[in-house]
Amino acid sequence: MEVLGSCFVHYHCPSNVPWFQIFFSHVMQVVGMLREVIFTKRVGIPVKNMDENREVLASVIANRLLKQLSNMKACEYGYLLAVTKLISIGEGDNNFSSQHILFPVDFRCRTFIPVDGEVMTGIVHKINECGVFLKSGPMNMVYLSSRLMPNYYFVSGENPIYMREDSSKIEVGVVLRYMVFAVKWVEDRWREFRVLATIDADGLGPVSLNGLDGIDL
Repeated sequence: MEVLGSCFVHYHCPSNVPWFQIFFSHVMQVVGMLREVIFTKRVGIPVKNMDENREVLASVIANRLLKQLSNMKACEYGYLLAVTKLISIGEGDNNFSSQHILFPVDFRCRTFIPVDGEVMTGIVHKINECGVFLKSGPMNMVYLSSRLMPNYYFVSGENPIYMREDSSKIEVGVVLRYMVFAVKWVEDRWREFRVLATIDADGLGPVSLNGLDGIDL
């Protein structure tokens, strides 16, 4: 990550919005499901961390930003993979709290966002009679409905599976190549994209580890 020096750039950030929000600026670059996006976020620095001149190093603000983003995980513009550049740091503001100084920070971030029609791979981690749940890259909520896996039938038991007449089997731990059928961003405590998957197309379904290509994150 590129980091600025210790000087601060004056920046006007809206004063009537919650300090913990992240603000979208614009998408710089799009490559498949990867984006380069510019965001603005207020970063809170404890007053005790400031020097006698009431200044703070840019590296301290950058580290605090990374910590806040790791807790945030994702937003409606995608999963936050990496901050690639710290663009500017605005003037500090303590109107929200006497214990923290809030610095508006412009930064460039690489994000991942699932897109309808894209082919991905995921690992099965749960199976029931309605379908299969997969983990795929940063996503923990990929759902493959039994209606979208034609010719497979459910086999109940201690370790339920889906079978096909040619003995192809879907069970916990199996890698599946799937297509994104639909995507919905859900703003709840999990902050996740809910992805509906399908294997109703040629080349989709269980794959061997030797054939795993996935997506490079």
